[in-house]
Amino acid sequence: MMPVARESLLDAAYTALARRPWGAVRMVDVAAAAGVSRQTLYNEFGSKDGLARALVRREADGYLAGVERALATPSDTRDRLTATAEWTASAARNNALVHAMLTGCWNEKLPEPRLSAVPSTSAVPAQRRADGPLPSPGDFVELVRDRAVAALAGPGARPADATDLARSCELVVRLALSCVVAPPDRGGVTDLVRGALHRHPV
Repeated sequence: MMPVARESLLDAAYTALARRPWGAVRMVDVAAAAGVSRQTLYNEFGSKDGLARALVRREADGYLAGVERALATPSDTRDRLTATAEWTASAARNNALVHAMLTGCWNEKLPEPRLSAVPSTSAVPAQRRADGPLPSPGDFVELVRDRAVAALAGPGARPADATDLARSCELVVRLALSCVVAPPDRGGVTDLVRGALHRHPV
């Protein structure tokens, strides 16, 4: 679990980003909103770029945790994949950073840390992780697909069955992302996914 100060600082940075472009977010204001000193903020993240990476990493982790919850719902495979697609569309609609990460479409209001790792001298383990590689849209497709296969494949599943399941899971993820980029007029992601799974049973 993250230390309280780090989590409070990330909450403050997220709130500030909702109110103004990242370029106008000041470190001193983030520290004040979290009730800590500016030095504590710099000790934790190193720089504003470090704060941006940590914020993006946290939102990525939050999105993937939601995927895990959707896949863990006690229902059949089709419902669990539908719940995963619904969560993906909802998370992207309600969180600008998740939308940017899933689509690769960053705008001037958002921080846009490079996805490759950056040199890290931080003594804070959570910051060293944030300074590591950040997931690309393609990485998210693979991460969600692989989590879905792991959650849905029964014990003793044959390789051919796992391959078919992986294809269906990836199809669902890509359909959900298409709804993020171009929201359907009616029916939404649920109807699209259920229709696809009807044609490609899992």
